[in-house]
Amino acid sequence: MELPVVSDVNLSAFRSNPTLSAANGKAGPGRFEESGFCQCYGDGNSLTSRVSEVLTGYETLDAPPRYDFYANTEVWGRRRPLRPSLFQLHGSPEDDSRPPLYEETTARQMEEGDSSEDDGDEQKEPPPDPTRFGWVQGVLIRCMLNIWGVILYLRLPWITAQAGIGLTWAIILLSSCITGITGLSTSAIATNGKVKGGGTYFLISRSLGPELGGSIGLIFAFANAVAVAMHTVGFAETVTDLMRENGAVMVDKTNDIRIIGIITVTCLLGISMAGMAWESKAQILFFLLIMVSFASYIVGTIIPASEEKQAKGFFSYRGDIFAENFVPSWRGPGGSFFGMFSIFFPSATGILAGANISGDLKNPAVAIPRGTLMAIFWTTFSYLVISATIGSCVVRDASGSLNDTLSASTPADACVGLACSYGWDFTECITNSTCQYGISNYYQSLSMVAAFAPLITAGIFGATLSSALACLVSAPKVFQCLCLDQLYPLIGFFGKGYGKNQEPLRAYLLTYLIASCFILIAELNTIAPIISNFYLCSYALINFSCFHASITNSPGWRPSFRFYSKWLSLLISVVCVVIMFLLTWWAAIIAIGVVMFFLGYTLYKKPDVNWGSSVQASSYNMALNHCVGLNLVEDHVKNYRPQCLVLTGPPSSRPALVDLVHCFTKDLSLMICGSVVDGSSSPSDSDGSAHISWLNRRKVKAFYRGVVARELQGGVNMLLQGAGLGRIKPNVLVMGFKQDWRTESPQAAHSYISILHDAFDLQYGVCVLRMRDGLDISCPPQSHVNQGFDGGPESLNATAAQSSIKAGSSTPDIAELVPQPSTVFQKSQAKKTIDVYWLSDDGGLTLLLPYLLTRRKRWARCKVRVFVGGDSDKKEEQRNEVLSLIKKFRLGFQHVEVLPDVYQSPQPMNVHQFENMIRSFRLDSNPKQECDSELLRQQDAPWMISDQDLEKNMAKSLRQIRLNEVLLDYSREAALIILTMPVGRRGVCPSTLYLAWLDILSRDLRPPVLLVRGNQESVLTFYCQ
Repeated sequence: MELPVVSDVNLSAFRSNPTLSAANGKAGPGRFEESGFCQCYGDGNSLTSRVSEVLTGYETLDAPPRYDFYANTEVWGRRRPLRPSLFQLHGSPEDDSRPPLYEETTARQMEEGDSSEDDGDEQKEPPPDPTRFGWVQGVLIRCMLNIWGVILYLRLPWITAQAGIGLTWAIILLSSCITGITGLSTSAIATNGKVKGGGTYFLISRSLGPELGGSIGLIFAFANAVAVAMHTVGFAETVTDLMRENGAVMVDKTNDIRIIGIITVTCLLGISMAGMAWESKAQILFFLLIMVSFASYIVGTIIPASEEKQAKGFFSYRGDIFAENFVPSWRGPGGSFFGMFSIFFPSATGILAGANISGDLKNPAVAIPRGTLMAIFWTTFSYLVISATIGSCVVRDASGSLNDTLSASTPADACVGLACSYGWDFTECITNSTCQYGISNYYQSLSMVAAFAPLITAGIFGATLSSALACLVSAPKVFQCLCLDQLYPLIGFFGKGYGKNQEPLRAYLLTYLIASCFILIAELNTIAPIISNFYLCSYALINFSCFHASITNSPGWRPSFRFYSKWLSLLISVVCVVIMFLLTWWAAIIAIGVVMFFLGYTLYKKPDVNWGSSVQASSYNMALNHCVGLNLVEDHVKNYRPQCLVLTGPPSSRPALVDLVHCFTKDLSLMICGSVVDGSSSPSDSDGSAHISWLNRRKVKAFYRGVVARELQGGVNMLLQGAGLGRIKPNVLVMGFKQDWRTESPQAAHSYISILHDAFDLQYGVCVLRMRDGLDISCPPQSHVNQGFDGGPESLNATAAQSSIKAGSSTPDIAELVPQPSTVFQKSQAKKTIDVYWLSDDGGLTLLLPYLLTRRKRWARCKVRVFVGGDSDKKEEQRNEVLSLIKKFRLGFQHVEVLPDVYQSPQPMNVHQFENMIRSFRLDSNPKQECDSELLRQQDAPWMISDQDLEKNMAKSLRQIRLNEVLLDYSREAALIILTMPVGRRGVCPSTLYLAWLDILSRDLRPPVLLVRGNQESVLTFYCQ
């Protein structure tokens, strides 16, 4: 078959309108000035002059690569240049719509237009630059301070006593391995594009999408808020111990910790709310205190031990002390490897302190990797050194009493403990488990060892307060970014920013309240395991984000930080989840349950965000692989699905057609809404995003495909041959009935029928839907499809609200304001019937479609009745034969009726009405002009009907008239009528006669009528293979 050539299409209507800036007859910044491009030198005969003449009016719009073309933000004091569009480069030079040149103006001019040139002398002052930090002050110091927390000073010696130096190193290295590889993953994600504020939440959400990013953002912000309480309690515990040593007690130890903790966190809140500059200065002061305390401790281990320190278990470096403390000595109910790991791990979790303030860094892509990895290295080194030195100098148990020296009368076997060899007898307290000193009992062992104890106390204050302050800043920053994304309801109130840095003061207050509640627990060993699972969950998702982004092979994954491994990231992600359950299984279940809850909520709500996540890339890869995989499998009748190409025009113009087809394609097969648009239509008609938005709001799972063509048949041919991908391509063409075929031009009717013939030639099944009130609710029609497939007076009587749907669908924002029109196919059907007239065997498509309809809840109450033609004397036998066949197909249809009166002659009145219907398309029956008329019909008017055509098709014509009478008798109250569509032979049945058949067959019927014709290949089978 020779398809029509689609050419001479005017595509200029579909370009985006360039911005014009001419005002008051003056050339604005968007106009092209020839004088600015060339100058003439010398006389007019010179070569230079002739070259200038050639170049006159030649516009070089191609611009060199520049940063502004790719940036989403603007620089104050100049207009952001725009890359020329493709139309501007290849369009006609006579077109007045010239693009703006790339000259720089103020941002104010860009907003107010060129008219601002008149009063543009007064320029606003540039906005003040917010405080920004480099990698040392913003990331390195911040991360080291957050890692050097309360655990380092108050629990690391105790953990060394419990696990021994060997296993303590294993705990430290395992924690550092997790945080180190997480740091590599964080660095890779942070260098894959420009990082804004939001820290961990921003990294995960922009990588994995809002579903997992939103849930982990909430968990991480909460974990940081609880970490404020942990570090504050560590500070309050130290202050309380100092007070007790000096005999100062307010209430009791627990309540003293609560009182001091609340006062401390209130002061920290004041510092954080004063601004990032003040907070950063405080962090530097804390860092210096910690460095001085470390120096005091190292010097103290070298200085010979005094008698007072020996009574508390300190004997300087001793090989036998190192050997004894190298092996574990588990004590108490939490004495186990993972018990100690759960307490120590929060001390290694400060690696994201720098990333959490990514919005306050000068260059996050450089600062985050460099500062984070350096912080992990130096803090790990310090943990290993302190663990080894404290374990080499201090025994596990000591009484602290100067009277417990070893007397000469004490037998050697009666003295218990390593201190006996150094002249001390701690046997009594060891035996009774009443020792108050030694690294197993005294949390302030570092102070006892140090050369100057107050410096260790100052270090504890600096470490605990700096960590608490860092977490107090991180939690609101993360939570603010989450609030601004509006993924969850009721939290937007906390996202408001204040000042030049947009400080989240409301989020600060929320963090303060959460921290205060956990400070009331007043027990460090209880708070630490709570947040371990939350941090591990965050780290697991960060590593998985890096792995997932790498494994999808998306071209957009191009991190400048190359020193990472996707498989190591996956391994650590799995290790984090395993450790979560090994630490505290119920806390792990709670953490994962919270993630799953918010994940389900986000999947249900489907927030309107698009961040180019790796989940989108993975979905594309999976879809592509499955599509390619389908090519390896031959089609089988058991897997047949009606994949529909629905000629809707703009889908909002024919909602009934969309709704019906969606009833038997939803969650089952492909549905493509096709539209043919001509060059005279508005540009919005070819904009698929507006139509996709309309389909999504209607909850119709379908695609939209619009093509530009000069005429209808050629455009539909493009859709028939080009729609789909591989095996996922349409096999059924669905269209509306052309009700105005008698009043429109005969060429339109001929084009309509030619589309049916083209579909049959391409082995498509065909469905034609006719409704009494018509299908098209748009007014006026805007494309070939609207003009060709439906019309008549019914569509002109649409309400104003319905008419506005077409206009409203031009942009997604406006479309959301237009109410969705309701159709009969959206409602739950009453207890009626679906009448199927299976009059000709088309492969079974006529039976398959009503079966698919009855699987939908809204059609479940309808009973299917199958009507077949037959002889009156064999009526029961033929009924049983058809019923047996349907049972083998397992369709569940129980009602079959044989209609012998199908073959009777129609009423003369109806025959006369049919003749009047085609009268205007009849050729003159003068015998002398018969040959000329036949030649004219074949060449110039193939839609005209000759007497010979009418004679050849008389039997079929009478059959359609009679079928209409049967339909009126049997199916007046049906919910839907489905019947086999007749086929007109190409070249034998003129197009207008074929349309008359379809018209007379379905006229005057109240229920919707669906004419169905399969491609004569089986779509049903009763075999297993």
